[in-house]
Amino acid sequence: MALLRSGWLWRQTSVLKRWKLNWCDLWIDGSLCFYKTDSRRELEHRVSLKTACVDVRSGLECGDLSPPENNPRENRIVVQLRDGSSVNLCANSEDESIAWKLTLLETRRNPVFTYDPYDDSYQEIPINRYHTVYITPGAGPGTHQVVVQRDPFDGVMENIALGLLAGMAAGTAMRSFLWMPVFFC
Repeated sequence: MALLRSGWLWRQTSVLKRWKLNWCDLWIDGSLCFYKTDSRRELEHRVSLKTACVDVRSGLECGDLSPPENNPRENRIVVQLRDGSSVNLCANSEDESIAWKLTLLETRRNPVFTYDPYDDSYQEIPINRYHTVYITPGAGPGTHQVVVQRDPFDGVMENIALGLLAGMAAGTAMRSFLWMPVFFC
């Protein structure tokens, strides 16, 4: 698997909200992995950006998140996840923070790749308009995964149409109630 970016980042733990220095790897399949050391032996945390990431913010966009000691607010990175949680990170410099943000966003938006060990190559898998990926089984043995992503704007127009219809019905009903005293006088 191809490595897109790696380096030391501060990561805020989810329970105690302490900052820990972790070695981070961002892989081409969208996996953001956190290790204790740069030897990559002990995996502490993994986030799949292709399926879980909603947005990535850096610097002053991160709001009131306080960075670790001796780090300015411009070095912060926040990865917003679909379940409402977030991964809070802090780089060693503002330039590094921006570089991580751009790489994270690019990885999230890039298509899904599959690895063929027989050819030692990666192939892009097309995503259709429903944000669904179909992978047909190959000739060789192995597992085949299907990744399905829900369109964030699916059903928006139906909700807008129902809201407009309900508003028009409520307006019509209110207007008829306003004329009612005139008819009884």
